[in-house]
Amino acid sequence: MRQTFLTLADRVSAALGYVAQAMVLILIASMLYEVVARYVLGAPTMWAFDVAYMSTGVLFVLGAAQCLREDAHVRIDFLSSRLSSRVRGIIDGVAFLVVLFPIFGWLALIAGGHAWRAFQTGEVETVSPWAPLMWPFYSALAIGLGALALQLAAEGLRGFFSPRADDTFKIEI
Repeated sequence: MRQTFLTLADRVSAALGYVAQAMVLILIASMLYEVVARYVLGAPTMWAFDVAYMSTGVLFVLGAAQCLREDAHVRIDFLSSRLSSRVRGIIDGVAFLVVLFPIFGWLALIAGGHAWRAFQTGEVETVSPWAPLMWPFYSALAIGLGALALQLAAEGLRGFFSPRADDTFKIEI
């Protein structure tokens, strides 16, 4: 059961990591188009700023779980590197599963509720002349936060149950 959960969390994180990579391409393409439209054609777009901030926000949030899965977050371990692997695992388990998982799970629920409310009301970006619908953006943020909470739970379990700090339960995809 634990292995199934770890595999699921890792696969969700990996899949959303690929979506985050696609968001980078969308960001680059939209900014290139805006530059050409503005400076070559003399016709700036109304939507470029909105696409830029939305795609940047989505790529960071959707990529966070994959970053955690790959242990690529910045970690200052001048103290923990002196501890045994078992103690480091327990610290990681408590930090990820007991402290951070509930916080990010709660944030994902709040973001999901906000996305649902925006969908029901047809909320649009009020400070933008383009006025895009906001529920797709909010939904992506909720999905990313949910995936990060899922990966935090998986890494917390790995911390508690891994016999070594090298994550022997890490699933390669």
